[in-house]
Amino acid sequence: MAEMPPIQIVTLTINPAVDISTSVRKMVPFTKMRCAEAQRDPGGGGINVARVLTRLGIDTIAVYPAGGATGQILAALVERESVRSIVIPTSNDTREDITIFDETTREQFRLVFPGALLSEFEWQQCLDALARISSQAGFVVASGSLPPGVPADFYGKAVRASKGAARVIVDTTGAALKAALDAGVYLIKPNLHEFQDLAGIGTEDEPSLLEAGRKLFDRYSIEIIALSLGSQGALLLTRDIALRANGLPIEPVSVSGAGDSFVGAMVSSLARDDNLEAALRYGVAGGSAALLSPGTGLCLREDIHRLASSVNVTAIAGRHA
Repeated sequence: MAEMPPIQIVTLTINPAVDISTSVRKMVPFTKMRCAEAQRDPGGGGINVARVLTRLGIDTIAVYPAGGATGQILAALVERESVRSIVIPTSNDTREDITIFDETTREQFRLVFPGALLSEFEWQQCLDALARISSQAGFVVASGSLPPGVPADFYGKAVRASKGAARVIVDTTGAALKAALDAGVYLIKPNLHEFQDLAGIGTEDEPSLLEAGRKLFDRYSIEIIALSLGSQGALLLTRDIALRANGLPIEPVSVSGAGDSFVGAMVSSLARDDNLEAALRYGVAGGSAALLSPGTGLCLREDIHRLASSVNVTAIAGRHA
């Protein structure tokens, strides 16, 4: 058997999907609407991150479960993007999600279906695969929602299975995120709503966000919080520093996959060096670049590099650890 090339990053997606996107002239209830030709992309948090990393020239391998005819389509779509994979076979069909763009209002409608039910054997196989290869990687990125059958503490199990990796990044929400934090992680990437939920706050002014971040560092073993703020840019917090990046004025073609593009671009920068200012700049550029692609086309390499020069990163004055 040929030796596997070096792996810089492993991604884990426990709830993958085939993302179908199309457009209609106008969304009208109780009416047959003629759609544009469908675009199909491989989807799910970790898979999307792996797609971005591969585009940016980072050696990455994606671990995910897949089953049925839809699972075969998913694996083919991932392979089409030259992402190396470890696919765990499942008895139930992989889900499909649908995104519809209204050309008249320029609104996007996202229909997200429940994931395929996984058995304990199937989700454990994913963790076993992660444990086998994570020791070869500098980073593990575990990302996305949990499907039926998977326990709420799954990401905590994933963190423990990845202890051979230098740095574990988790991008999920609610109880699944808290379980990961209890196990200790290198970086989390919540959006504003997810951060407020995690910190138990309702405010969004900068001093409140900084104070909430301090309390999270005291409560959990986290090294970095990358807080995405949509059109307002992002914050990057550690125990010692706080950085702010401006947002970019982009009219979105699609918002699907912007968070995953943020993570992928940021991690690609961290994989090359530990410059946090550069990582935040590329994260915001990646998330912004994703807005330019239809469906879940994600960010393109050339757009990231072009937009990164427009992202200004500044240290927040008066920050005290």
